[in-house]
Amino acid sequence: AGARDVSEEVGLPGRLPSPMRASPMATSPGSRKRPLPYFLASSVAAVINFPLWKASAIGQSGFRVKARGNGALQLYIEALKPPYKGVGVVVFGMTWARAAIFFGSDWGRQRLKETHVHDLLASAVPPLITSTFVQICNQPIIRASITLQDPSANHPSTWSVIRDICRRHGVAALWHGTSAGIMKTVPKYCCAILTKDYLEDKLPPSDGTRQGDLQRSAVKAVIAGVAGAVITNPFDVIRNEMFKTNQSLVAVVRRLGKEEPQFATRGLTKNIVAVSIPVACTIFFTDLFSRML
Repeated sequence: AGARDVSEEVGLPGRLPSPMRASPMATSPGSRKRPLPYFLASSVAAVINFPLWKASAIGQSGFRVKARGNGALQLYIEALKPPYKGVGVVVFGMTWARAAIFFGSDWGRQRLKETHVHDLLASAVPPLITSTFVQICNQPIIRASITLQDPSANHPSTWSVIRDICRRHGVAALWHGTSAGIMKTVPKYCCAILTKDYLEDKLPPSDGTRQGDLQRSAVKAVIAGVAGAVITNPFDVIRNEMFKTNQSLVAVVRRLGKEEPQFATRGLTKNIVAVSIPVACTIFFTDLFSRML
């Protein structure tokens, strides 16, 4: 008995001391932060979301679409249809952007919590920094891709739009609308990630089955996606108007306030769908791939 007690204390082979025993959380999506699951999840979300993004961009920009009816549903269905101009560039931009934001935010939260930073700051600061950085880097692709979706545009590709913008307005014009983009992107991802982290801590634990894990991830993903989408619509409208007219942020807000007082709700339904689905898909598939890989 005495030898058995000694072996338990020092952890001799045959029996591990309790602190070293494998935890069921060791393979959970929150235990290790690797970039590959985030990039795979973001790429899947980007492919799924492109038609929805296109319809949302057309609706919020006020581009005219020919449809059989004048109702919002008919216009939305028409906007969902091909051609899908610039799809490769848009999918690339969406993939690296969301992967960088979610991986950087989760990795940053983990590092900050290790230094005993308050949970709220640990969840809020990383997406604030990463989403701002990503928005600035991605802005030329965003502006050119949205401009390309205008059904009346004659540009054959995203790069053609970029060259045209540089020729007409200068290279700096590629970052026109960055302020509105940051006001839209940063709150969206901060809100979605704060919601995700809160639910990760507060939702009842899974029953340990694959179905239970998937259900828990799905609930967390959908709520976080919708939360991030609801508050950003006005900023999407302002940003897209800046792209369309090349006016400043202040000029666009003043004009919309006079001409379209309800501009904040323009394309709201489309935006909730277009924003919540890719965010929810990214969160859900990241959890899934983190368990698989």
